[in-house]
Amino acid sequence: MCGMAWTPFKTALTAIMVFGWHAGEGRAEPATYTLAVVPQFDLRRIEAVWRPIIDHLQSTTGARFTLVTETTIPVFEKGLHGGTYDFAYMNPYHYVVAHQRQGYKPLIRDVEEKLSGIVVVRKDSGLTEVRMLDGRKVAFPAPNAMGAALIPRAEFSRKLGIRITELYVKSHDSAYLNVMMGQADAAGGIRATFDQQKPEVRDGLTVIYETERYTPHPLAAHPRVPADIAAKVQQAMIALGTTPKGDALLDGIPIKTIGIALDSDYDALRNLGLEAFYVEQ
Repeated sequence: MCGMAWTPFKTALTAIMVFGWHAGEGRAEPATYTLAVVPQFDLRRIEAVWRPIIDHLQSTTGARFTLVTETTIPVFEKGLHGGTYDFAYMNPYHYVVAHQRQGYKPLIRDVEEKLSGIVVVRKDSGLTEVRMLDGRKVAFPAPNAMGAALIPRAEFSRKLGIRITELYVKSHDSAYLNVMMGQADAAGGIRATFDQQKPEVRDGLTVIYETERYTPHPLAAHPRVPADIAAKVQQAMIALGTTPKGDALLDGIPIKTIGIALDSDYDALRNLGLEAFYVEQ
């Protein structure tokens, strides 16, 4: 009797276990997408700023994301122009080129602040006006760092009529430090990176020039990313701007007021003729 009573129960239990095993086997893992960030800042800072944002995207979209932090802007550009990244936070002219070559589509940007370049010198240098840099050495993060190098170099040539010796030093932080250490007479940068320097660096430098202002950095998606995933990422990023905690995360990027980005937002850049100053890596 015991054997007869046990057999149906055992059979049913085995069936449930087998069914559950096959169901688990067939369950698809969430897709994983790469998200690369242009290395304006020290890589540790990028990791600290973007890791909580990555966590937010994963919890709200159901997808997984791998944060990509390249060592230099030129390395980032190679990956971007080759279509390596699924999502990328890039400078505005990077976007113009990436859209043309790979079809990247902008999702979000800062809709309040615009991007401009600045030129800084040591406060004790005696350099008080940008034209005094004619014939001098200027440090830049990379040739195609838009606000920090591309626009300043174009304006030096076309607007100001000055010639400089260019020194490329991999990051905004390094450009400022080269001026502090006397390795360069001036440095190109942007307000966001300058304002976030250590006090001993920031207080030792002064801004002597600011460029024209343009639509700022977008977060963009490669066209291979499914439209529904790109839309979820866009919505999740915009949702950050609706809470104090999310605003604090965006401030680290930095984005003051987040909103939807459109390709047409970058048409003004397409008409500047910056290809004459763009350096292929």
